Parts: sequence; structure tokens; C-alpha cells
Amino acid sequence: MVAAVAGVSRSTVSRVVNASPRVTPDVIAAVNAAIEQLGYVPNRAARSLASRKTQTIALVIPENTAKFFADPYFSSVIQGVAMYLSTTEYTLTLLIASEVDPEKTRRYLQGGNVDGALILSHHSDDRSYVQLARSLPVVFGGRPTSEEGPNTYIVDVDNVAAASTATRYLIDHGRRQLATIAGPQNMAAGIDRLDGWRATTEDAGLDSSAVVVADFTPAGGADAMRQLLASGKQFDGLFVASAQMASGALTALRERGLTVPKDVSIITIDNDYYAQHATPPLTTIEQPTTTHGAAIAETLVRLIEGHEVERLTIIPTRLIERESV
Repeated sequence: MVAAVAGVSRSTVSRVVNASPRVTPDVIAAVNAAIEQLGYVPNRAARSLASRKTQTIALVIPENTAKFFADPYFSSVIQGVAMYLSTTEYTLTLLIASEVDPEKTRRYLQGGNVDGALILSHHSDDRSYVQLARSLPVVFGGRPTSEEGPNTYIVDVDNVAAASTATRYLIDHGRRQLATIAGPQNMAAGIDRLDGWRATTEDAGLDSSAVVVADFTPAGGADAMRQLLASGKQFDGLFVASAQMASGALTALRERGLTVPKDVSIITIDNDYYAQHATPPLTTIEQPTTTHGAAIAETLVRLIEGHEVERLTIIPTRLIERESV
């Protein structure tokens, strides 16, 4: 049926499904479109899921290697995944997807090489991973920004609530001129944390216009802080959407001779190295990343093995008070 819809031979469909290099890009696109239209699961994958499992799970991270190795979030989540899978018969394959052809990654995942996939750090242009869930068990370690389908399973923290708690903490400590360094707006965590900050700020009757968006890195946080300072907007309380960005913001504040918390109080999200070893150490909302990793792995294994699974699992966060507020 796929061959007929795509207008190619069965052998060509087989070559596409098995990631053969001997297929042109236009033929690959036609076959993949037919697979999506028909909701087709390649025979090799179907046999594997039904009787001869590969006992392998893929962890897909759509980021470049530089960001992957620099961000402690990923290592902590992977640790949680690995710890849970060590109690099972499943092994882990790591795919840093932005370093390869996305279609190649997708063909690999659909080709019967793995029993399921975990998707971490999803971006708005990564729609194919939501579509992948039509033919393979998939669990997202964070809400995807593209439209969710009936087979979308998510394990996440409540980023809106986390940002709201952080913002309320600043307000409760007497801060009335608030600003934020928001995360990327092509990622759900960036969107939701900005929404939580803005809603809580406006509910308190405060101005919510002091917003700069950055990229979840220390350099991005420093650049965003410099933009806020150059804007002329007055602020005495700052919510930063990640501890990495907050560490960069501290650098930019020191350049201007400003101190924390005397001149500006800072609160962030993540209880990682950047939060713990900043000067001063950062008050933060901890998202338990190792627990998160174990939870997404457990959800996927249960899904593969045919158990009832919740479509959405929320991991609780907690406030850690330090010296930056």
C-alpha cells in the first residue's frame, strides 16, 4: 500500500525504511509522506514490537554537541534514564539529532532498530518527532511545542507554576520593579516560564514589559542582562529562566558595579552547578532532573510493554532559598 501511494516499488520502500543511501531525497520524501498518510509501521519494527524486541531505547536530543556537553541538565537526565534502565533488560542509544540529517534519524527510529524513543529538548521545528509517535512508542521529556496527537506522552515539570512561584517570591520579598530573562520562544519551557512570570507580575499590578529572550546559556544570559541595563528600564527583581543564564547575568551586573541582592534580587530555575556555585549562590526552583530522567524511561518501558500509561505526568519542583534574594 505504501509503495502504491508513493508511486514507487516495494523494494524502494524497503530501502527507505532501512535507511539505504541509494535513494534520492525526493523518493525518501514521497515514501515518508505515504507512511505518515497511512499510519504505516514498517514490518521490521512491527515484528520487533510484537515478538522480537530489540531491547533498545533511543534517547533523542535535537541539539548540537557543543550545547549538549556544556549543559548539566542533559547529563543529569541521562543519569536518571540510565539508572532506571539498569533495572530492566533495555539498553540505551543516544542520538544527538541536530548533528545528523533529521530524516536519517527518523528513518533509523522507524526501521526497527529500537523499541521506543525518548525525546528531550524539543523545539518548535522538530514536528517530525510528534508525527513519529504514530508508528513508534515515544515519550517526551518536556511538552512539545507542536500540536500533540493521540499518541503523545509527556513527562514534565509545570513550568508555568515554577515561574509563578519564583516571581511571587520576589514580590513577597518587596520587589516591585520586575524584569525577566526568558528562555527561547521556540521551546515550551521558554514559553511557559515567560507566561508564568508575566501572569504573576500582572496579577500583582506590576509592569511586565521588561523582557529579554536568550538561549539558556551563560553567554546568552550575559548579553540579555546587558540589553536590560542598556534599555534604561528600572528593576530591582529579576527572574531568569535558567541557572546558566542567571550566572551570565551576574557577570554583566558585576561589570556595571551592581550587587546581588542589594541592588537586584535574582531568582532562577535549576539547582545545578551554576546555581550552587554562583556568587552569591542562587535562590532557585529545583526541577529534579535525575528523577525526571527515570520517570520518562519508566513511562516509555511501560508503554512498550503494553501497560496503561498517563498521557501527562508532572514532576514536582521545590523552592531552594539561598543568598540572591
